[in-house]
Amino acid sequence: METVENVVDLIGAAKANAKTCEDRISEVMNAMGGQTGSNAQIEELRAATVALELVAVDIFSVFEVRMQHHFKRGPFARKLKAKLLDAGKAELAHRFHQYYLAINVLKHGTGASFRELRDDQSAGFILRAEDAIIGAGTSEPVGLVDVTVQGFFDGLSTTILDAYGFLEKR
Repeated sequence: METVENVVDLIGAAKANAKTCEDRISEVMNAMGGQTGSNAQIEELRAATVALELVAVDIFSVFEVRMQHHFKRGPFARKLKAKLLDAGKAELAHRFHQYYLAINVLKHGTGASFRELRDDQSAGFILRAEDAIIGAGTSEPVGLVDVTVQGFFDGLSTTILDAYGFLEKR
């Protein structure tokens, strides 16, 4: 197996993995036809959704690790946001911060990031109440942040690539 070193290539590989998950989610949802679905279908949907969540967390984490060298130490996301704002890239700073919060919610659950996303009307993410998360006795296939919404992963990968371009051109 070949090791991929380039961030752009890593994003491409993650997008391919995410597409596989999204296609599987779509297939199962279509098979369910808007109905509740069998236990097997619900479990398959949950598994594909969790896989998509993991791809999102992984690519964001890999981006942080690969780009940390741009900052001496401290919280990467906050430092990148500040650097973007200082450079007049407010829209990218906001987008990056929103995805950072969403990934934090996927990693850590309810907490400060969840509350900040919940209270930000411009966030654009679908959040679920804690009692609707996977494994909480519901047939909903999503966790606290609905990564199955069309465009979530594309938005994440575009934001990471934009931030990467900013950091590497400086």
